[in-house]
Amino acid sequence: MKHKREPHFFSTQVVQAKRFYCQAAAAKKVRLNVICGGYEHTAPGYQIDRNSFPYYCIEFIADGKGQAVLAGRPYELTVGTVFSYGPGVSQNLSNSAQTTMLKYFIDFSGSDARRLLTQYVGEPGTAVHTSRPDELRRIMDDLIGHGLSNSRFMSNICSTLLEYLMLTIAETATATQAAVSQAFLTYQRCRQYIRDQFMTLNSLEAIAVACNSDPAYLCRLFKKYDTQSPYRYLCQLKMAYAARLLQEPESLVKEVAYELGFDDPSHFTRLFTKVFSIPPQAFKELR
Repeated sequence: MKHKREPHFFSTQVVQAKRFYCQAAAAKKVRLNVICGGYEHTAPGYQIDRNSFPYYCIEFIADGKGQAVLAGRPYELTVGTVFSYGPGVSQNLSNSAQTTMLKYFIDFSGSDARRLLTQYVGEPGTAVHTSRPDELRRIMDDLIGHGLSNSRFMSNICSTLLEYLMLTIAETATATQAAVSQAFLTYQRCRQYIRDQFMTLNSLEAIAVACNSDPAYLCRLFKKYDTQSPYRYLCQLKMAYAARLLQEPESLVKEVAYELGFDDPSHFTRLFTKVFSIPPQAFKELR
């Protein structure tokens, strides 16, 4: 999605993107200034190779996997990876023809930009992992929404959210070595399995069996590395998909419930209402 004129460094190697650019912000002399941001679903074979970059940048991998070489240092990009770069830092970002990434980015400048980035995220050209990727994703979605707005307070709100984002990264960051611990890998593997198979999964026990794990241990992993339980994550995926199905003119609530594996449509209705604060039939009639 375009917001005013997009800069030349926005990648075209994407299958979907939502981005904003505030051209006037680049000329401002302030302590922290958001220039642009957004998310990109990269295309297979995505490749970015730059010797430098005009602004400081934080990128965050929300889904998928890829590789990065920052200032000559290689990093594996997986869910939860946060990396940064800026002026004078070379970047080579890629994913293979068989994989893609969903990644968020925020570009910024200002008199305090480098100091804050280094203090809370790390030196430009380094990477960490966050133990709460969903929390970062919510902050970035909020920041993008404000960046796309025409509010006269947009610049101030975005700068405040950027600082909040950096503080959250600092609070939830784990070293790259710690991030590949067996527990973290198990969490990532189970979370990805839920995301891939949510249509066929219906309980915490089913998730645990499929992931070759114990339900109580799985809940402890999600409590440590996530903001929700594995079953709540499953329910949110199911209800988000249900909401898309209900937007179809010919869809029926009971048919959507059966498609998602609910034998009792009333159970589906209660869960949908709990997630969206509106019954599915009423949601459908909002069209």
